[in-house]
Amino acid sequence: NAEYMGGNKRSLTCLFLRVVNMPAPVKKGKKSNLKFTLDCSAPVEDNILDTSNFEKFLHDKIKVNGKAGNLGDSIAITREKSKITVSAEAPFSKRYLKYLTKKYLKKQQLR
Repeated sequence: NAEYMGGNKRSLTCLFLRVVNMPAPVKKGKKSNLKFTLDCSAPVEDNILDTSNFEKFLHDKIKVNGKAGNLGDSIAITREKSKITVSAEAPFSKRYLKYLTKKYLKKQQLR
């Protein structure tokens, strides 16, 4: 990891968050679902980030109704190789995922 302390450190803190599915207009009686994909392929290829550990961190830290670790049916976290997908019902923000990602990187001393 010493080689990443130089100019490439910026790429470590820039995990790509992109909104895959924008919600349709909300109709009465039907909640819209949001789907966020965290693409961690660059850090995983460099053996810097462990996606299973990151997935567990998200599962433990995401709060639903003020309680962490209690995702219930409203949020689902899945992992496929180096991509983590978070599916949630409407009141969920991309900013919150970015906050938790930065918190994880800080905890792992990568930020």
